[in-house]
Amino acid sequence: MRTLALAALATLGLAWSLGQPAVGSAGQFLDNGPLPPLPVPADNPQTDAKVRLGAQLYFDTRLSADNTISCATCHDPRAGWANPHPTDTGINGQVGGRNSGSIINSAYMRFQFWDGREASLEGQALGPIHNPIEMGETLENVVRKLAAIPGYREQFQQVFGADVTTDGIAKAIAAFERTIVSGPSPYDRHLMGERDALSPAARRGLRLFNGKGHCTPCHSGPAFSDQSFRNLGVGMDREKPDLGRYDHTKDPADRGRFKTPGLRNVAETGPYLHDGSAKTLRDVIDIYDRGGVPNPGLDRLVLPLALTAREKADLVAFLEALTGPVPKVEVPKLPEGPDLQADPKGGLR
Repeated sequence: MRTLALAALATLGLAWSLGQPAVGSAGQFLDNGPLPPLPVPADNPQTDAKVRLGAQLYFDTRLSADNTISCATCHDPRAGWANPHPTDTGINGQVGGRNSGSIINSAYMRFQFWDGREASLEGQALGPIHNPIEMGETLENVVRKLAAIPGYREQFQQVFGADVTTDGIAKAIAAFERTIVSGPSPYDRHLMGERDALSPAARRGLRLFNGKGHCTPCHSGPAFSDQSFRNLGVGMDREKPDLGRYDHTKDPADRGRFKTPGLRNVAETGPYLHDGSAKTLRDVIDIYDRGGVPNPGLDRLVLPLALTAREKADLVAFLEALTGPVPKVEVPKLPEGPDLQADPKGGLR
């Protein structure tokens, strides 16, 4: 990882890039090619000041009901912007049922959260704040607390020309999260013709990924995700399984389906799967090799693979070669308030 100033991140367009992404004859991005230019919504353009404000909000525990949990508590920059524990622990020691996942390259995902209940980073940013198990605060009270802090009042006026609002909170945090993108990985350098960018094991793993491993039907596209929802069967053999996408859509076909995660920098973001039950990438591959966990909704693309031990190791080597540099962001100095003092650790444990 390397250090980049937040202002520089915004100025640089917020994404590492390999020039123009590879395109096919029809003008579409080639599967598993370099990341394209970062998508930014028209109603929330990136600015240096907005990114700086979003960074402060991201690391501020005062967004939680007991002033102990920040966004960074569960999306820790020291752990691949993810949670090194299987599931999240929120206010009052409450333990959630899902793994937090990483925010690296989340700007490229069409859906947020494992069940896809939000379609934007702006929507995702507010969810944990008023989730009773996570930050457990009301949006109204967050606005009240932040509005009582002169440093935040001034910045909201500067960035949005308005007082503190939930819309402004969401847009600022989302703008910051759009700066957390991965740069060129050994795989990307391999695509650009660097002969020794991939190790022999990673090259074998690439062939397996595109062939016998049967990975690309789901992990396709520049982010290595088809942006859909799949039933791998994990947890569906429990007495009360997490039904995933179904809880949002109520469509019986969505029972047990979860968002296909991207794979860039995946080697840094374990544990894995929606419940954090797979400690390592090898554990994940073992599940796929067995053909998932049998259940009525098992995705038809999940099939037994009959991989050898060496083939599994080669797949891990390829997945590790998808790791690119990401911005290193330190906990920013947070505005002090008249009543609640800022946590200098930014919620990091």
